[in-house]
Amino acid sequence: TAITITEQPVSVSVPVGYSFTLRCRAQGRTSLQYQWFCQYQSDCHLIPGATNQDLPIIAEQTQLYTCRVNDLHRNAVFSDWVKVEVHQCVARGLPPRLWQGEPVIVLNPREQRVEVGQPLQLQCAAMGVPAPSYQWYHNGNLLEQQKRKKLWITHTKVSDSGTYLCCASNSHGEHWTNAVDVHIGGGEILPPAEHLQLFHLVFVSATGKIALLVGNNCYQHHPNLMAPVRDVFELRHLLEHLGFQVVSLLD
Repeated sequence: TAITITEQPVSVSVPVGYSFTLRCRAQGRTSLQYQWFCQYQSDCHLIPGATNQDLPIIAEQTQLYTCRVNDLHRNAVFSDWVKVEVHQCVARGLPPRLWQGEPVIVLNPREQRVEVGQPLQLQCAAMGVPAPSYQWYHNGNLLEQQKRKKLWITHTKVSDSGTYLCCASNSHGEHWTNAVDVHIGGGEILPPAEHLQLFHLVFVSATGKIALLVGNNCYQHHPNLMAPVRDVFELRHLLEHLGFQVVSLLD
């Protein structure tokens, strides 16, 4: 092609009032011209005077941005659309001047009780530059399909009961939400699947090697640890490879 974008802008998730810059770089056979556009809800418009490779922004509201690059022969390409997500409140204890863009949880999921067959929705949110990616876990096990801020299960089963938490990560690091319990069932709350598994191993088939792993993420007088769920997950696979029957619990 006549024009090739060599550096795409990246999405960010920032507190209101935060100053940053979107960048776009391209190469072409002639000199290039840049023009930035933004979209709020369904309204897309050109940003007057935004004709440089860099677009300085002071975060005010969540919007989408793209950059058009054209040459002297009327060839033109557009960059990827990126999202600037703006949070109206800054997390406690996070002075913006000291923030380097690492993920910061601003919304934790909440404990829920859901009837069997009803939908389950858990939600979290994090700030980060670039915008964090998300990964949900259930009882310490990674949920392959749950990679968004909102975890959604259309029709719940009793086996969906247990402990959930989410990891937000970007190139600067990772941060975990609080762990929350979800109870699926009727009037009587059934014990988590891990408790039933532990009962079976200890009282029914206690003839082999058994390992009980407990990952403590939440402490009353200490900040949350970085990755106990991941550590338990990896250690579980190692012990199973060595012939152990493993029960993994959280908090």
